[in-house]
Amino acid sequence: MKKILLLAILFSFSIYGVSQDIKYGVRGGFNISNLDFDTNTNLVNKHRNSIYIGFFANVGLSKTISIMPEIQFSAEGANAEPLHLDYLQAPIFLKFKLSQKIHIGAGPQVGIKVHKEEDGVKNFAYSGVAGLEYKINYALFADVRYTYGISNIFDNDLGVEAKNSNIQIGIGYKF
Repeated sequence: MKKILLLAILFSFSIYGVSQDIKYGVRGGFNISNLDFDTNTNLVNKHRNSIYIGFFANVGLSKTISIMPEIQFSAEGANAEPLHLDYLQAPIFLKFKLSQKIHIGAGPQVGIKVHKEEDGVKNFAYSGVAGLEYKINYALFADVRYTYGISNIFDNDLGVEAKNSNIQIGIGYKF
């Protein structure tokens, strides 16, 4: 019983120490998205220009490392209307501070399709994300991210394989 109490006290101190450096914010900007097909297809596969917007919490783990879970809406896919894919995404971004102004990061992302149903595209998308952030002042930052799909976005019975690829260029504000 004493060991459990001691572990609970130590755990609460670690949460208290980490929770002192939590910043919340918003970010949004411009998407340049495309589908990377594994096979030749007769579809015209031009990139789609669109937007993204989201909310985040930046949790400092140390002076140089933080974790940034997010919720964002991102309009992705290709330019042809049947290939417009709108997602509600949840990236978990692990950030490293290179200098006072420059941060890099990477992490996994899961997305759920929000616009269309039963269109031959899977409802869940899994991706990897990498990015660079430039701190403009204490609250404002600019960032660029590259997202590449890990899983095929099409239903298996269609016989077509493609993965999302997306570049996000935007700004954010930390409260």
